[in-house]
Amino acid sequence: MASTLTVTSGRNVVLSGGTQAANIYWVVGSSATLGTTSHFAGNLLVSQSITLQTNASLSGRALTQVGAVTLDTNAMVKP
Repeated sequence: MASTLTVTSGRNVVLSGGTQAANIYWVVGSSATLGTTSHFAGNLLVSQSITLQTNASLSGRALTQVGAVTLDTNAMVKP
């Protein structure tokens, strides 16, 4: 996506049909934010910054080109 990715609080991105998080790539043009207690699946490839708010979880990798990855009491699982 050309701009930002925002997952609001308490939302889940769920993979179906046997899809594995290791095979999904989300390419984001600026920044990504995962809201409080949300769950996200796949690898984030982001230009600027990635923020995982309190208790947000990620099944995948969080990679940025120039910014920071900010975590706040989060769980990350290698896909």
